[in-house]
Amino acid sequence: MWGGGINSKSLRERCPVINFNWLGDERGKLVVIEGGITIPFEIKRVFYIYDSDRDVIRGRHANKISDFVLVNAAGESKLRLTDGHEEIVTELNRPMMGVYIPPMIWKDMYDFSEDSVLLVLASTHYDNSEYIRNYDEYIRLINSK
Repeated sequence: MWGGGINSKSLRERCPVINFNWLGDERGKLVVIEGGITIPFEIKRVFYIYDSDRDVIRGRHANKISDFVLVNAAGESKLRLTDGHEEIVTELNRPMMGVYIPPMIWKDMYDFSEDSVLLVLASTHYDNSEYIRNYDEYIRLINSK
């Protein structure tokens, strides 16, 4: 069901949109995200991006071992993913939706609304050595498999 695995799956199949359950009444709404239940990994790290201009591009990297789920908790942004062969763009514009990103997928986040708060859930603690920040190097690595 989740991404990763055999590359015969399309990029959209490997990086699915996740629609989280939400509860709500006259008091407001509550979205529940649980590691290992609503997302396919235990959460080791949480961070968020905010106060980015529309013309700023964040990300611009792939990770060798980390899985991610991205959720715009407020506002909206766009997420461009590629595996070097396919490219998809998803609008993150609802706090009850996220996108799962397995290892070795290149990601760019951009077109942030003024009120955007992009929440990122990760399967690993931060380790700079597992980041691939050069796109040409990324393409060489995925083509060498």
